[in-house]
Amino acid sequence: MAFLQFSDKSVPYGVFVKDVAAEVVHLLKKDESDPEYISQRKAYEIFGRRNVERWRRQGKVKPCKRPGRLEYRTSELRLLQRTEQDYLDPTK
Repeated sequence: MAFLQFSDKSVPYGVFVKDVAAEVVHLLKKDESDPEYISQRKAYEIFGRRNVERWRRQGKVKPCKRPGRLEYRTSELRLLQRTEQDYLDPTK
């Protein structure tokens, strides 16, 4: 039986894979009702204006320009929302 060694404990590989799969299913169900694109205003409401502006400035997200509006891909914003970020490192 294969084990994964973490700094605080060992976990059987099968248990780890099942936990990861359960988390993926949970996130997919949570995000299934999200539209593919959202307006800049809605992005600011959901994710915070400063977060969206910082991600855009850092090149982590690029808006899609439509006539008279900017839209963002919701899945990209969700990924950034779930990613731990180092706010003190200007290169990230």
